[in-house]
Amino acid sequence: MAILQPQTLAAVTAELASIIDFIRYGASRFSAAGLTFGHSHDNPIDEATHLVLASLHLPPDIPPAYGAGKLTAEERERVLGLIERRIAERLPVAYLVGETWFAGLKFKSDRRALVPRSPIAELIESGFQPWLEHRQVERALDLCTGSGCIGIAMAEYNPDWQVDIVDISDEALSLARENIVFQHVERRVEAVRSDLFNGLKGRRYDLIVSNPPYVTEAEYAALPGEYSHEPKLGLTSGEDGLDLCLRMLDEAADYLSEDGLLIVEVGESEHALVELLPEVPFVWIEFKVGAMGVFALERRDLLAHADAIRAAARARHG
Repeated sequence: MAILQPQTLAAVTAELASIIDFIRYGASRFSAAGLTFGHSHDNPIDEATHLVLASLHLPPDIPPAYGAGKLTAEERERVLGLIERRIAERLPVAYLVGETWFAGLKFKSDRRALVPRSPIAELIESGFQPWLEHRQVERALDLCTGSGCIGIAMAEYNPDWQVDIVDISDEALSLARENIVFQHVERRVEAVRSDLFNGLKGRRYDLIVSNPPYVTEAEYAALPGEYSHEPKLGLTSGEDGLDLCLRMLDEAADYLSEDGLLIVEVGESEHALVELLPEVPFVWIEFKVGAMGVFALERRDLLAHADAIRAAARARHG
C-alpha cells in the first residue's frame, strides 16, 4: 500500500477531527496495508486504538464519551505520522509510542526487549489459581524477564512477595530496571544479570515463572517484518525452540523450595517437548482462549524425572 504524500496527509488532517475519527482511519489504513498484528493486539481496531490513545497520553480505558474529543492540529499531525510509520516501517505500535499494557499495568517498551504479550498475564491477574491455592509464596523468580513485565506484575499483584527478575541481556535489563522504577517496586523487585540460573547461586524460590525464547529457527525465518525489530536473542532457542527450556528443566529443582512450582511458556514448541520427554507429567494450562503452550511442573516431578531431563538437555548442550 502506498505511503501518503505530505499534501495528501494535509488533506486527510483537515477531514479528521475526533479521537474516534483517527482510530477508524488508522484501523482502515492498517487493514488495507495488510499489517501483521501479534504484539499485544490481534486486530487493526485494537492496534489503532493503542496507537491513537497512547500518542495522546490517554489510558486505554477512557470513557466512550471522550471518543468525540477533538484533536489539535499538532496532535493530528503527530497521530497521522505514527500511523504512516506503522505502515512504512512495520514497527510494532508499542515501540512507536514507547509504552504498552500487560496484566492491566503500563510498561515502557522499546527495542531493547520484546513487546510484552504473554498469556501468563492472565495467571498473574487470577492469582495463579488454582496452582498456588495451598502454597505459601515469599520469593518468586521471573527468568528471561526481558522488559521485566512478568516479574514486576507479580510484585504489583502480590505486595508480600520478593521477586527477582533475570536476563542475560544488559539492554533488556536496563529497560527492566526503568520499569521497576516506573512501577515503584524498587524495594520488592531486584534485577539480576544471569545466564539462566548461573548468577543465582544460593537463592531459592517458591515460584519460578518464565517466558523464555522458544521460536524455532524455521519459524523465525518465516516471521513477518514486525518481528525483525525485536531482539532475536529474545525469540529463538535452537532448531526446535527448546534449548533454553531444557536447560531450565535440568537446573530448576536446585533453585526451588521443597514445594516449589515451575511455570514456563513454550508456545508451539509444546509438541516437541512432550515428544522429547513423554514421561514427564507436564500440566498444560488452559486459558480463556484455550491452550497457549504454558506448563506447570512441581519440583518433586523435576526430581523424579531428573535423569531423563538431564539426558535430553545434555544431548544438545554437552
